[in-house]
Amino acid sequence: MTDNRKRGEDALAQLDRELKSRDRAEKSRPLKIGVAAAVVILAIVAGIWFLATRDSEEQITADEETTTTAETPEMEPLTMARAEALPATVTCEYPEAGDASREVSTPATENIPTEGTVTVTLDTTQGPIGMELDRSVAPCTVNVIEHLASEGYYDDTVCHRLTTSGIHVLQCGDPSGSGAGGPGFQFANEYPTDELDGPATSPVIYPRGSIAMANAGPDTNGSQFFLNYEDSPLAPDYTYFGQISEEGLATLDSIAEAGVEGGAADGAPAEEVRIETATVG
Repeated sequence: MTDNRKRGEDALAQLDRELKSRDRAEKSRPLKIGVAAAVVILAIVAGIWFLATRDSEEQITADEETTTTAETPEMEPLTMARAEALPATVTCEYPEAGDASREVSTPATENIPTEGTVTVTLDTTQGPIGMELDRSVAPCTVNVIEHLASEGYYDDTVCHRLTTSGIHVLQCGDPSGSGAGGPGFQFANEYPTDELDGPATSPVIYPRGSIAMANAGPDTNGSQFFLNYEDSPLAPDYTYFGQISEEGLATLDSIAEAGVEGGAADGAPAEEVRIETATVG
């Protein structure tokens, strides 16, 4: 089994456990507390929301099922800007990781700029989604997305996952359409994860219009990313790297309104979202 496929299966299993945990919580306490106590996305894209003083799924589940007066921690939105600017250029590393879902070269690694933005437009079957990628917060990530788009990696691929409860995201970027695919390399997390002094202890808000990388654990970024069409509370474990255009948000709102296949809260979009072309500039 390839590393990419294993990461994908691990992510799906984790998400399934978290959704079941959230269902149990919602049956035993008011909706407002239940939703605030457990949400998050893990890779490709999936997630976990965990309490500030807990560090395992078992502890979280027990707390949710036995406590009805837990204080909800305050969640702050990402500032979407680094506390300190990076040097003018950085060196990036993209080590090999499993089999590529589609043949593509490895991006350049030296003298990667940290200033300015890159525009990438996803022309999808549901409408255009413009993205402005910010080198100042995540230069190595922007370098990858720009490179993959330039080589046609995202062309004729589906956005395989829509989530409409707790978190509000459309996940794209896997040519296999399975959620387990990647480009054959991986790279480290950037902002906000690389600004933390240690492991994340509380969630933050990834605001409506923000774009972040999906992953299957620390430093396992590949090609998959998620688009936040509403505010999404997540652990700060996902690299933020850009903003969605107003036109793109209108497209996403329409996709979200159509919902998930079969009326579920998480799964394939009810109306297929296929990226016909991803264009840089």
